[in-house]
Amino acid sequence: MMEGLRIRRIDPFRLEIERKPPMRTRGIVYANSKIERSLEKDIVLQQVANVACLPGIVGPSLAMPDIHWGYGFPIGGVAAFSARDGIISPGGVGYDINCGIRCISTRLGLDEVKPVLDELLTGLFRNVPAGVGSINKGFQVGKKEFREVLTKGALWAVKKGFADRDDLDAHEESGCIEGADPDMVSERAVERGLPQLGTLGSGNHFLELDVVDDIMDEETANRFGLFAGQVVVLVHTGSRGLGHQVCDDYVHSMLVSLRRFGIELPDRQLACAPVGSPEGKAYLGAMAAAANFAFANRDLITLVVRETFERQFNRSSERLGMRLLYDCCHNIAKMEKVTHEGSPITVCIHRKGATRAFPPGDPRLPERYRQTGQPVLVPGDMGRMSYILAGQAGSRETFYSACHGAGRLLSRRQATKISRGRSILDELRKKDIHAMAASRSTLAEEIPEAYKDVSDVVDTITGAGIARPVARLRPVAMMKG
Repeated sequence: MMEGLRIRRIDPFRLEIERKPPMRTRGIVYANSKIERSLEKDIVLQQVANVACLPGIVGPSLAMPDIHWGYGFPIGGVAAFSARDGIISPGGVGYDINCGIRCISTRLGLDEVKPVLDELLTGLFRNVPAGVGSINKGFQVGKKEFREVLTKGALWAVKKGFADRDDLDAHEESGCIEGADPDMVSERAVERGLPQLGTLGSGNHFLELDVVDDIMDEETANRFGLFAGQVVVLVHTGSRGLGHQVCDDYVHSMLVSLRRFGIELPDRQLACAPVGSPEGKAYLGAMAAAANFAFANRDLITLVVRETFERQFNRSSERLGMRLLYDCCHNIAKMEKVTHEGSPITVCIHRKGATRAFPPGDPRLPERYRQTGQPVLVPGDMGRMSYILAGQAGSRETFYSACHGAGRLLSRRQATKISRGRSILDELRKKDIHAMAASRSTLAEEIPEAYKDVSDVVDTITGAGIARPVARLRPVAMMKG
């Protein structure tokens, strides 16, 4: 631990953690004054400083405004490491590899959905397995085909007829992370993942119906297919037990190899290996496989969502306009080319609780988003707004990264304690939000006051020029695990 971190405000949206040994670089935390106050007694700033100690770090150790404590790296943390002499750390990706979110648009207005909202939510809750250890018997595959899921991700779902080919360019990386190596995934991880394709899981994972409450950029909203009063669907989940096991396996194996690489850590949870080492390459292959599982998982849930809407409204998903707006990763590490100090360099960018945010004109964007910039989906808590943003030029300072949500203020234990004796479902209903959950304990852990106000998070990101607001969403119905 480093005592007495020196922190100063750079501008209304950024704090600097000054470099002091053994830090190799400074830290930059994106936070307005309100978010700064929530961080004053939080050890999470120490985590930002700890990441700055890791070998081969390029540029500052970064944190988005939804920052909160995580395993090793903070959630909301972004860090780039040289492909030549940097590291890869499972804690920099997290236990839920490619936990991510997607938005499915519709042509339906709230006036058409509201009369059948309870019936529609009940159908979704019945058809999408949710909760701890949930499985989906409708999407069981053998181990041979499961390898194809891990290798091809969304491409597998398209091949099987479970997803639309037109949706592929609305997935980050077209829904398939290159370099996936199923041989680097343990048998235990495979066993955990096999029955969980097409399942939501628990914790902060959710399926939510929202209405577009405000259009903030008319031209971009039109290009995204958004309009005021429109109902959209958000799906937030990841790689389930498979990703958790992959992370656990490699944290332990890298702890064993640290001495051989001569790496000293301020926190053992930052277990890592040189990105070009056999251990580093093995983790990257296993992580990509878990990420591809997550893409396929969200595709299968989307299939079920479309089928549920079709039955409810007696129209095809095409006629209902159920098109994928975007699907983005929140927990991932990827090799990307960036410009640093005026020179092109290849780095391994860790985004843990952070969303990629390419600006307009970036050649890596699909044609449909080349002019607008990448959609950035920022969900709020159960009782407040969510946002759809678009990447801007300022994201170059964050290695093309933005926030991923509201960010926790309270631990799950603290949230459960203050929600004791309350009916969270009734509280939500008073806000005209319909909710269903597999577990009352999940609702207690996920109460709105357990999170920062997402509007403060978005104001910071937009004020810093990382992304611009396109639309604000209001929750009307949700299901939790």
